Amino acid sequence: MAGLSRGSTIIQQNLKITQLGKRGQIDEAIKLFNRITHPNTVTYNSMISAYAKNGRIINARNLFDKMHFKNLISWNTMINGYLFNGQVDKACELFDKMPQRDHFTYALMITCYSRSGELEKARNMFELLPDKSNVACWNAMITGYAKAGRLDDARRMFDGMPRKNLVSWNSMLSGYTKNGEMQFGLKFFEDMEEKDVVSWNLLVDGFIEVGDLDSAKVVFAKIPNPNVVSWVTMLSGFARYGMILDAEMIFDQMPEKNEVAWNAMLAAYVQNGKIDMAASLFNRMSQRSAVAYTTMIDGYFRAGKLEEARDLLDQMPYKNVSARTAMISGYIQNNRVDEARRVFDQTTIRDVVCWNTMIAGYAQCGRIDEAFDLFEKMEPKSIVVWNTMIAGYAQVGQMEKALEIVENMGERNVISWNSLISGYTQNGFYVDALKYFMMMIRDGKKPDRSTFASALSSCSNLAAERLGKQLHQAVIKTGYVKNLSVCNALVIMYAKCGKIFDAEKMFGDIDNADVISWNSLLSGYALNGCGKEAVKLFQEMEDIEVVPDEVTFVSVLSACKHAGLSDTGANLFEHMTKKYSITPSSEHYACMVDLLGRAGRLEEALLLIKEMKTNVTAEMWGALFGACRLHNNIKIAGCAVEKLLELEPHTSTNLVVLSNMYAELGRWGDVERVRETIKKGGAGRLPGCSWLEDRNQLLVFLCGDDTSAQAVENFNVLFTLTAQMMDMGHGCKVALHDSMADAKITPMSGNTLHLQQKACRAGMEFCKI
Repeated sequence: MAGLSRGSTIIQQNLKITQLGKRGQIDEAIKLFNRITHPNTVTYNSMISAYAKNGRIINARNLFDKMHFKNLISWNTMINGYLFNGQVDKACELFDKMPQRDHFTYALMITCYSRSGELEKARNMFELLPDKSNVACWNAMITGYAKAGRLDDARRMFDGMPRKNLVSWNSMLSGYTKNGEMQFGLKFFEDMEEKDVVSWNLLVDGFIEVGDLDSAKVVFAKIPNPNVVSWVTMLSGFARYGMILDAEMIFDQMPEKNEVAWNAMLAAYVQNGKIDMAASLFNRMSQRSAVAYTTMIDGYFRAGKLEEARDLLDQMPYKNVSARTAMISGYIQNNRVDEARRVFDQTTIRDVVCWNTMIAGYAQCGRIDEAFDLFEKMEPKSIVVWNTMIAGYAQVGQMEKALEIVENMGERNVISWNSLISGYTQNGFYVDALKYFMMMIRDGKKPDRSTFASALSSCSNLAAERLGKQLHQAVIKTGYVKNLSVCNALVIMYAKCGKIFDAEKMFGDIDNADVISWNSLLSGYALNGCGKEAVKLFQEMEDIEVVPDEVTFVSVLSACKHAGLSDTGANLFEHMTKKYSITPSSEHYACMVDLLGRAGRLEEALLLIKEMKTNVTAEMWGALFGACRLHNNIKIAGCAVEKLLELEPHTSTNLVVLSNMYAELGRWGDVERVRETIKKGGAGRLPGCSWLEDRNQLLVFLCGDDTSAQAVENFNVLFTLTAQMMDMGHGCKVALHDSMADAKITPMSGNTLHLQQKACRAGMEFCKI
């Protein structure tokens, strides 16, 4: 009888350890574990799981190593702990050491690789299965493919299953609904051999995800026996779209309200800025979980009530890491990083999310050195925090440091490569972005929608049409051709390569075009001088009630200026402010100045600049100056140059152009005076540059480069052609300047020059994808 009693006690204690671990009360769990005089294998497993779920993975491993007897569950628990903390490489090491494995082990590893985007590794693990009859492993692969948007692969996997269970059907349905493929999802749902409440809930959630709340309500009403998840899904859907009264109605109609329901309604109020109503509901709650406290703390921060958030944290009976992390995040969002650090320092038990929130906070504020100091102290470092550091260095333009982090990583995932590639793209190093895109593929990682969007953006800026088309084919092969961000990038790529017809076709193939899609084609029209087409597209956009934004008007105004549609542009500028209440930015003003200037309305353009309420930029004065040059208005040109020299004292380009204008009018005294100013200023100038894509190479030509063998060859060909034309009776004149003093050049950023010089020296060989 005593033995039976002891057995019951140890079972209860093991259960208690598990519960404490789940609630984040790790210190209490440790005290209980230490009090147990004869822990069994289950006790150890429960404590290992508790450690892992609270970010104490080193403690979990130490305890695992101390175990005298490890069963299969012990190994699986430890592997699951590593995966929970994002340490895939450690999980793999342990997997290789396992004396035996079961289907749960394989399912764990397949799920892990799938979640991190390593689908090829997941498939390889699947192929290692000694017996492929286990449904869980098939389901893990289906889920992985579906999560990555590879629905065709998921469906092939589903159709090839030797036997299916309800989870299999729901996994495939989830793939359709979570990827917005509701037409396929609805048909699949109707064809399902068996359904449960999870199936119905997935369908409701899918319609909510695509914004079709009417269909969601219809499906919800048909659920035979809705459970609390059904009600909460509908409630959360209403909350997401700001329909707070409907959310309240659902909450009031619920036959039973558990903790999840109360927390969902609380989150609904917080998401919609109803902090007072959230506080009232919070006070009515009979039991407040850590989730409720965390939600309220987040709500107070969103409302700018920092003191109330701090007071609530102090009132918490158990200040778990999630609540403290919410506090840290709130301070960071309000630019109070030092206070966030104080809370971080007071948090004795930190999980991966806590570390990452603080490190990301420093990185987002540009305090990258402090982020790195904290990064070095973090042990063990999850792949998430490595990726945060890559993105942080990229954000401040330190791409060498970002690359160093990538090279020092033990395990890289798709996000690691994406952070590096997008960093190079955003900082103007387009050749490097494409180089590391290729290296990512060689590393065995499959590009996702973010990778393709960044790579296509680099192709756009290089006007690398050949590579852009190769990427388009890769997009089709990998199943991302329906992804909106990728489609938008393709529209821009074709437009910037001068293929406006292809850009239009790509735009026409987009199923759910958003404002960015419309802006992409509008920008393409502007770049290619298609003013009338841009105005027509803008009108179509208004006809179907797509609300334009600031970027829309920059594009359409730019198109108008290139096409000389000054009156239309002026009307659109007025339309923007009066109908859409968009405050003009410096870009809008620059477009208008350029538009009026090109039309010869220089006085109006100058008056617009003088009456502006925003800061006048060099771009605006530059646009006016360019127009003055076009219409030979020396008086206003002199005024514009004077302002440009104030804003850009180290740029002599404008003085060169002014000197040329004086020379064209025969005012040689003024020419000499301007040239003296250039010499005294000592302003450096970057050489003009052009580049084009020839077969698989990017060829770059620098102005004044007469030393390279390629330049000499180019000059010889030019002279030969000129001589032949003159022999044939064609009058022509070729001027080859041996000095940069008389050349008319266009200033460019240092990053662009770096790109072009690098490409010029080394060339850029693009391999096929």
